[in-house]
Amino acid sequence: MEPLTLATGRLVLRTVGHQDTGSVYAACQDPDIQRWTTVPSPYRPEHARGFTERIVPDGWANDSMYTFGLFLPAGDLAGMLAVTTLSPGAGEIGFWQAKEHRGRGYVTEAVVAVSRWAFTDRAIDRLEWRAEVGNTASRAVAQRAGFTMEGTLRSAIGNKGVRRDCWIGSLLPGDLGLPSTAPYLPAP
Repeated sequence: MEPLTLATGRLVLRTVGHQDTGSVYAACQDPDIQRWTTVPSPYRPEHARGFTERIVPDGWANDSMYTFGLFLPAGDLAGMLAVTTLSPGAGEIGFWQAKEHRGRGYVTEAVVAVSRWAFTDRAIDRLEWRAEVGNTASRAVAQRAGFTMEGTLRSAIGNKGVRRDCWIGSLLPGDLGLPSTAPYLPAP
């Protein structure tokens, strides 16, 4: 699929490329991003180049991962968000936010917009969110975006060579007032 651009009231959500490598590198120097996400630590310029020039375009090209940079109207990178295909009809959403732009609701706004796009344009019927237990900022974003917390999975994510417990939540099209592409029969 060709990358596309989405817009919210305050953000432009677009793919990142070579021109954004410096901004991605700078944001990923934040110890919290390195601690709570799977970006390499230490994060080097070659990691940012590989991300913007290979990982992001390859994900769009083979429909495996749709990555959006969250840009303010002035062009500042406020964060990153990606939907990774898990199986037909299911995806996982992940995100990080640049330190200087936290606390303004940008990521929540982007999560809702990209979730709507995934449900309507990519035929996703379930989006999962996962974060290492203790990442309360990520959990708060997911909850504000409408995700239902489903529990804790033991040893369910790997981060820097260590298996870790994670929280899991889900968002369904109906949670945003949208129809599903397949019938859903919840447990009684």
